[in-house]
Amino acid sequence: MERYCVIMAGGIGSRFWPLSKTGRPKQFLDVLGTGKSFIRATFERFLPIVPASRFLVVTNAAYRQLVLEQLPELDASQVLCEPMRRNTAPCIAYATWRILSRCREASVVVTPADHLVTNEAEFQRVVGQGLDFVEADRKALMTIGIKPSRPETGYGYIEVEHGAGQGGIVPVASFKEKPDLDNARRFVEAGNYYWNSGIFIWSTDAIVDSFRRFLPAMADLFDQGHGLYGTDAEQAFIDRQFAQCENISIDYGIMERSGDRYTMCADFGWSDIGTWGSLYTHAVHDAAGNAVQGRAVLEGTTASVVNIEPGYEAVVQGLDRCLVALRDHSLLVCRLDDEQQIKHWVERL
Repeated sequence: MERYCVIMAGGIGSRFWPLSKTGRPKQFLDVLGTGKSFIRATFERFLPIVPASRFLVVTNAAYRQLVLEQLPELDASQVLCEPMRRNTAPCIAYATWRILSRCREASVVVTPADHLVTNEAEFQRVVGQGLDFVEADRKALMTIGIKPSRPETGYGYIEVEHGAGQGGIVPVASFKEKPDLDNARRFVEAGNYYWNSGIFIWSTDAIVDSFRRFLPAMADLFDQGHGLYGTDAEQAFIDRQFAQCENISIDYGIMERSGDRYTMCADFGWSDIGTWGSLYTHAVHDAAGNAVQGRAVLEGTTASVVNIEPGYEAVVQGLDRCLVALRDHSLLVCRLDDEQQIKHWVERL
């Protein structure tokens, strides 16, 4: 079976405002100061597993050129453009039907574009083992579960049977939505709950059958493109069909309904750098616990994030556990504990 990688890169990263904005969202930024954007790091992480010719990036049409600039190994036909945001199920369906137009029997790993992985060798071993599994069990839908290091309220959780999650691939007992702090603590103490990484592995047989069973209207919409995928008529077809797709995630639409769902319990230094708080956790800190990027003088400031655009400078005095970010003529100053409000503040602006 041919192996494919689908990178989902259509988000706008509103929780990282003002660093991430609609014109250049976080997947195209070097947020951690590593010298690579998130999407570039993601591509390179999967390259030892999947050849460059079998990558597909699903993104907003406005970001097509950014993808090609940052991933020059891809040609334009490998960048699939969504005309609008419709959550992950339509995104994955589009990529799946495109793969089917090239290869009737493939195994596929689907990943967000903006994750951090610190142990890439272990990551590649886990993904390779997962691909082996779904190539042997052509009905299996697999996600990667991450051993939790703390009671995190920003992630969904995967429950497995007690004693089952000690490594390897095990059946999923249930999926849990992002919990409050009390439930997050209970999940971690129980020992049989794992963070849901949002990385999926399956065969085309398994995922197409699941779309036909659980989201048949969506499957029918993409079935109508037979003979159009990979041609000049593809984009016009997708522009028409996408508007008719249900706005639903792959988790709600398929994973929570399937009886053939598995997880591989892993620990490879994973983080969904989805918020300023998660960036703070993984950034380099000064002696006072501050994560600083850019030209800034800090006085009496502790455990804070200060991110100043090149060409500007700042003095920050007397703050504790706060966020100060300046980018593209936009300034954000708030408590780190209140960062979940950023999206709502941006909508007010």
